[in-house]
Amino acid sequence: MKELTKAEEEIMQVLWKLDRAFVRDILEELPEPKPAYNTVSTIVRILETKGFVGHEAFGKSHQYYPLVDQNKYKSFFLKNFMSGYFGGSFERLVSFFAKDNNLDVKELDELMKHVKQDLDQDENNNGRAS
Repeated sequence: MKELTKAEEEIMQVLWKLDRAFVRDILEELPEPKPAYNTVSTIVRILETKGFVGHEAFGKSHQYYPLVDQNKYKSFFLKNFMSGYFGGSFERLVSFFAKDNNLDVKELDELMKHVKQDLDQDENNNGRAS
């Protein structure tokens, strides 16, 4: 999987939200100032070439849909981000975040409690799927 450019990621965020969309639908969801229709169309075709997007033809129009799950991309992106900026260390990432946001011990404990709950829930969900 390849990392997306900012423009590609913005289009993917819309497709993940809408699930299926024509270029005009994507354009409507983008913030002002909106890019040109042809710009969005080009980016969608690039995403298709990269394997992120598929399409269904309706005459000369194409309805696009994501081929890559949003959570899979998030995981891929975060692993690359952590690797590039924090040597792959979650501990370094949390430490940076805590210092940068002036979190106190109570807030860190609360954060860790939420992380543990999420991990426990994931573990329980994965255990049921087996």
